[in-house]
Amino acid sequence: MTGFALSPPVFAILSALIEERTGIHYGSEDRALLAEKLEPRVAERGFDSLLDYYYFLRYDAAADAEFSELVEALVVNETYFFRETAALETIVSTFLPELVRAGVRPRVWCAACATGEEPFTLAMLLDAAGLLDSVTLVASDISTRALRHARERRYFRRSLRALPRDVVGRWLVPVENGMCVERRIADAVEFRRVNLTDQASVAELGQFDVVLCRNVLIYFSDATVETVVATLARALRPNGRLIVGASESLLRFETGLACEERSGAFFYRKGET
Repeated sequence: MTGFALSPPVFAILSALIEERTGIHYGSEDRALLAEKLEPRVAERGFDSLLDYYYFLRYDAAADAEFSELVEALVVNETYFFRETAALETIVSTFLPELVRAGVRPRVWCAACATGEEPFTLAMLLDAAGLLDSVTLVASDISTRALRHARERRYFRRSLRALPRDVVGRWLVPVENGMCVERRIADAVEFRRVNLTDQASVAELGQFDVVLCRNVLIYFSDATVETVVATLARALRPNGRLIVGASESLLRFETGLACEERSGAFFYRKGET
């Protein structure tokens, strides 16, 4: 039980503010969960109520710094190396080599990369295919703490639970209680802090041939999914591909992207013009 009452009216305005700033959606059934996440911040900052905390976040000049701290309590950074690899393997074996052979340097963006396991996995697959030096890899997340973890490149058991046999010693170096990503692989990824609901920040990244945004849209409302997917589509070069999570079908949305299947993985392709 939380020590701060989160009444339905206060929940409504707080959850709306969080969704507005981050895209993360809390339904009415999530009221107790949100209260649990908010309580440590409210207590630490010395507010008497969640309503006072809302007014601070909405109107105070110092609210941006506090919201950044709050984000760390709200985001879910559950990921691991070599997760759902079918899409990654198809990217590396088909789309990217085609571009390289055409004289293009492909750009790939791992959006909402959490603590970095996905872009590092992709870098390993590219290295195995001899393409690592021919592709630009950008990875982003809204969480400063997650990005710091990625840059430190040290991982422990939970992140390592699906490693193929030949990874350790080739791209991962054993360290105390875990593994460290080999420096050459880590240096191939540029990490940036980006809020996917901030269209200007996304636009600053430029355009990409492949955008991966996997297992994050499930935390958004349908309206936010439509907005974010439209933003991601604008970030695609002509004929570029968007990849979402296996449980995140976009077929019910008007995206303007064509769905295609290759080797059991689904891709959403932008037109050539």
